Amino acid sequence: MAQDLNRPASDRLTWRGVVEEYRSFLPVDEKTPVVTLGEGRTPLIYASELSKEKSCQVYLKYEGANPTGSFKDRGMTMAISKAAESGSQTVVCASTGNTSASAAAYAAKAGMTCAVLIPEGYIALGKLAQALVYGAKVMQIRGNFDQALQIVRELGENSDKVTVVNSINPYRIEGQKTGAFEIVDGLGRVPDFHFIPVGNAGNITAYWKGYKEYFNAGISSGLPKMMGFQAAGSAPIVLGHVVENPDTVATAIRIGNPASWDNAVAAKNESGGLIDSVEDSEILAAYRFLASRESVFCEPASAASVAGLLRTDIPKGSTVVCVLTGHGLKDPDVAISQITVPDAVDATYEAISKELGV
Repeated sequence: MAQDLNRPASDRLTWRGVVEEYRSFLPVDEKTPVVTLGEGRTPLIYASELSKEKSCQVYLKYEGANPTGSFKDRGMTMAISKAAESGSQTVVCASTGNTSASAAAYAAKAGMTCAVLIPEGYIALGKLAQALVYGAKVMQIRGNFDQALQIVRELGENSDKVTVVNSINPYRIEGQKTGAFEIVDGLGRVPDFHFIPVGNAGNITAYWKGYKEYFNAGISSGLPKMMGFQAAGSAPIVLGHVVENPDTVATAIRIGNPASWDNAVAAKNESGGLIDSVEDSEILAAYRFLASRESVFCEPASAASVAGLLRTDIPKGSTVVCVLTGHGLKDPDVAISQITVPDAVDATYEAISKELGV
């Protein structure tokens, strides 16, 4: 049925962002000024080729469809809303890309100043451009992400006027857990296995929290095994020690000392899952597979979940969800490196027909 355009927009729209949609599960009340860009309700795509490959029912939770193109928006709507509630006028974060884009966008929406610290030379340009266009104050430091995060922590500790919006902010986790709610709502059940990239480890922490809350509320009747995957060159949890100089093509998970390390391990242990690593070659193979076989374009870090699935033996017939954390256009440099630009041909019918073989 066509929408009645004479009705107020608030009556016509059916999605209000994750805070309003899941308000009863979030630490907000009538005093919280909700700052939203309509995040959430991202596609849960049936992956027919992956399902055939693994003899399972595989779904892709495509978080690249969020307003700034990554899962970070789920947590940022909460972090910025609570910062506004506290009277904060400045937010700050360390970022390899997606957090900076999201923080800048939501801070702009709230009328706040946003400061971003990034490792020099180690950020995807698509994400850096986003943060700058949204109006953030971006500073490159001569150091890695972990050093940037330490400075950000100190800024938050030493000033009550500054709110840190990295995943050490507990409200980020609260917002991000809504992804688990949407998966259960979409499937009508809990998946048997939940595959997810692991960088700073806030997302695996958040999804596990969400699954447990739905289970405890009686909305779902089970819990999934949490299957987290780090890049081999940036796998501190797998190795059991901090990685001083993490290195991977998957910039979003190039983190050597995850802020949510302990919580990620707890999610793995409590769920009976695992945290393992995948090589960059596996990540790029999964990245290309998703684009060419499933028609889903994600950033390289997202493909770590699918790379993990492809190398893991799971029971046939299982229901599997792979989280794809960000859109492919977040990292255009990697996309360009994976293609060959075609040579020019004559602008004639004959030349084109010959190339097409028709």
